[in-house]
Amino acid sequence: MSDALIVRDLRRTFTQGSKSIEVLRGVDLTVAQGEIVALLGPSGTGKSTLLQAVGLLEGGFSGSIRLLDEEAASLDDGGRTRLRREALGFVYQFHHLLPDFTAEENVILPQIIRGKTPAEASERARALLSALGLADRLDHRPAQLSGGEQQRVAVARALANKPALVLADEPTGNLDEGTADRVLGEFLRLVRGEGAAALVATHNERLAAKMDRIVRLHEGVLG
Repeated sequence: MSDALIVRDLRRTFTQGSKSIEVLRGVDLTVAQGEIVALLGPSGTGKSTLLQAVGLLEGGFSGSIRLLDEEAASLDDGGRTRLRREALGFVYQFHHLLPDFTAEENVILPQIIRGKTPAEASERARALLSALGLADRLDHRPAQLSGGEQQRVAVARALANKPALVLADEPTGNLDEGTADRVLGEFLRLVRGEGAAALVATHNERLAAKMDRIVRLHEGVLG
């Protein structure tokens, strides 16, 4: 099995006034293709910082990030944007759906940006949303959906372009326990069915135990 993600000696320091805070202190991490890894740790330990680095969303990092065997540090801004678009999908704690678009349209849009035809994008969107139990919600806008349904649409959107790696930052943190269990179960089932890898940040030990492997972020390093 090849690797979707290889991180080596990843470091990130923030400056607050005259004080430097080293949030990531030499993180090493490998996620194999098809593997779902829980990134566990309490709030404030740098989980989101690590996901932002891996997601090529923010600068200021040192070290190596390889996605699909391509070194992100060697790319310019355009190259990182291309790699992010081709290799990654994102799910956040808050769904960040476009409020004026239907569930189906929210999943269609990233595919159109990637060059799919409207017919191809619609077929893919309907298949993903149906797999998540939303076949009767395709034409509903986010305000007409429950919190769990909104997050299911966000999951479908993240997988719309068949990413090699899905990054999820507390994807059920805004849901009640029962809904969180259902949404996470559907997320794991769909990611595995798509053959994607995933790195899922959470502070919930019980949810982390449902994934293939757990890594713990503590004092800026993984254990």
